[in-house]
Amino acid sequence: MTEIPDVRYAKSGDVSIAYQVIGDGSTDVVFVRGFTGDLLSAWDQPLLVRHLEGLAANGRLLVLDKRGTGLSDRVAGVPTIETRMDDVRAVMDAEGSQQAVLWSGQEGTHVTTFFAATYPERTLGLVLLDPSARALPSDDYPWAAGESEWVERLNDVRANWGKREYFIRLLAERAPDAVDDPAFRDWFVTHMRRSLSPGAAAAYFRTAMDADISDILPAVRVPTLIVYSPAQRGPAEFFAGRIPDVRIHELPDMRGDFTWIDDATHERTMALVREFVASLHRIREPDRILATLLFTDIVDSTQKQAELGDRGWSDLVRRHHALIRDLIARFRGIEQDTAGDGFYVRFDGPARAVACAQEIVRAVASLGIEVRAGVHTGECEVVDGKCTGISVSIGARVASHAGASEILVSQTVKDLVAGSDLTFEAAGEHELKGVPDRWRLYRVVSAPAPETR
Repeated sequence: MTEIPDVRYAKSGDVSIAYQVIGDGSTDVVFVRGFTGDLLSAWDQPLLVRHLEGLAANGRLLVLDKRGTGLSDRVAGVPTIETRMDDVRAVMDAEGSQQAVLWSGQEGTHVTTFFAATYPERTLGLVLLDPSARALPSDDYPWAAGESEWVERLNDVRANWGKREYFIRLLAERAPDAVDDPAFRDWFVTHMRRSLSPGAAAAYFRTAMDADISDILPAVRVPTLIVYSPAQRGPAEFFAGRIPDVRIHELPDMRGDFTWIDDATHERTMALVREFVASLHRIREPDRILATLLFTDIVDSTQKQAELGDRGWSDLVRRHHALIRDLIARFRGIEQDTAGDGFYVRFDGPARAVACAQEIVRAVASLGIEVRAGVHTGECEVVDGKCTGISVSIGARVASHAGASEILVSQTVKDLVAGSDLTFEAAGEHELKGVPDRWRLYRVVSAPAPETR
């Protein structure tokens, strides 16, 4: 067996993320587990160790405990997809990993899929086990649990997480072939207790109910391998049908959630991963990425200019620009353009973009003015470092519907910030000039600024 590697820590903002490094090959593989994880107790389970060693055979394996789980810092509130994506990036940065294959299963696929769409230049390939795009059903996604089932599941977690009998019930669902093994049962109970506290588990399940990454799937433009159990054929094919460069394989012997318990499933999975990783090549700088776009402009600017005169207006615009540029830097945005009194800014995460917009609305009040703002997340073409394309037009149109000191966001933004402290209210369906279809928009009701990193 591989010697248990030392635990290291990476800083993701103010949060310490625990991780281990296994092997030293030329290709980096990052293993992002689902909603649970505990680095040390994983090494007490020989079948899971076999799985880690199998992944490490492809190169240098980075394994992490996501924030709020295992040996990583416990945090207030619920980590969003965006903050967990930041944690993956922090671990890669700590080990000097410029590009990696991302491996994840079930809930973990939300994080790695978002990462791959946002940072294609750092994603060599994507391996997804039983991916899910949505937590609730829709006309084109009937496989998800209904709202009543989610409520029942959440109540069960709140009442029973941490109890041995609850974890044995969970084991019977997730790994039916292992539930009759006393040693495995004992390990599983310990592993789950060390992974998540009862409060953290309840918060996770509440947030998971709102998860929806379906809109960003077409923006995943890195080679992707999807492997799935027979029970998850529908969601897997939905996922695969929306990603341009994808391979998909069923694991016919797989029962439950784990590939590493059954020998045949484990060997088949490792063979597919080896073949996939061997086929990958270092990618050039991408020309398309997933980005969150913020647009702002001063309300009643013509009237204000008439009141102040040319010199007074120029001074106001100078102070307005300086204030906004300071906030853009604080929230890790990238200025794309200015047009008169308006700003167009790109972010790598929607929660940061919304929080930046909220701070801008507050800050410009000191200048005696109000701004409107709009936020949209979508795939963009990158030309000379600047995002262009239909997503840019959508972001600008969303902003045009906002009123004074109002921030409007698209449905995609609302879906991607599930678990954050942001609160929205419906702002109706709108036609966006020059953009097909009608668009559901949401008004930001509250948006406490997150930690910037």
